Amino acid sequence: MSTVSDDLTRPRRTVLYLPGANARALEKSRTLAADSLILDLEDAVAPDAKATAREQVRSAVAEGGFGHREVLVRVNGLETGWFIDDLAACASAPPDGVLIPKVSSVTDVHTVESAMDRAGIPAEVPMWAMLETPRAVLDAGEVVHASDRLVGFVLGTNDLAKELRAAHVPGRAPLLPSVTWCLLAVRDAGKIAIDGVYNDLDDAEGFAAECTQARELGFDGKTVIHPKQLDACNAAFTPTDAEVEAAREVIAAFEAAEAEGLGVVTVGGKLIEALHVEQAQLTVTRAEAIAARQG
Repeated sequence: MSTVSDDLTRPRRTVLYLPGANARALEKSRTLAADSLILDLEDAVAPDAKATAREQVRSAVAEGGFGHREVLVRVNGLETGWFIDDLAACASAPPDGVLIPKVSSVTDVHTVESAMDRAGIPAEVPMWAMLETPRAVLDAGEVVHASDRLVGFVLGTNDLAKELRAAHVPGRAPLLPSVTWCLLAVRDAGKIAIDGVYNDLDDAEGFAAECTQARELGFDGKTVIHPKQLDACNAAFTPTDAEVEAAREVIAAFEAAEAEGLGVVTVGGKLIEALHVEQAQLTVTRAEAIAARQG
């Protein structure tokens, strides 16, 4: 079980959606190279399969065996008739987090938080939220601070594009203002930010480019919709050997300068300040966490 205290350092390069109604996919997920899993009771499940999916997900979480993989359950939305039953299932077999779709306001956050308490979901199980509506984007600065229990955010770029009537194009220029605004808000709250999905499973080049863009923007990872996307996404969000070596050089140079009482240090002709050291330390921490997991 994850805790809020370790959330910011845990690798979440790849966050794989799995339909809760697909028992075979749930079983296979225990062996996949994903950092996190979203066992989905919402969009990936037809209305007549909701009850079956709920029980299968509850059983899978109760059985465990997911290893290092963080397990989130995406429940149906507040406005649906399935929401309360989904929370009850999460209470009987608590996952590592409960992901709430279409959270658009501070009121939504407080309503969900109260419902989780009434359902008996342990207090240490965090809430996650999908940011996927225009109102969520406009109010992101307030939503991200609405609850200490709310620790992570997933961009719902498909729903957002639909609401904006925006085109899906390489580089996703129509979505970038909304994406970066949400990311800015999440970082202001010091919480976790996961990018949205890439829909074209046959466009490996486009997917790799969007993974690179997401990492460069500052996301912690990206949601994926098929195991074939895992390797490329993991690679994009894993610091390279050269990046880790450069980060260690920055840290060592800064520590040596401090020991000598120097206020300024350069590495490779570039001025190094405390903020660069902090970034370097984050790179090393992530690389070590990933290496430990693979070992």
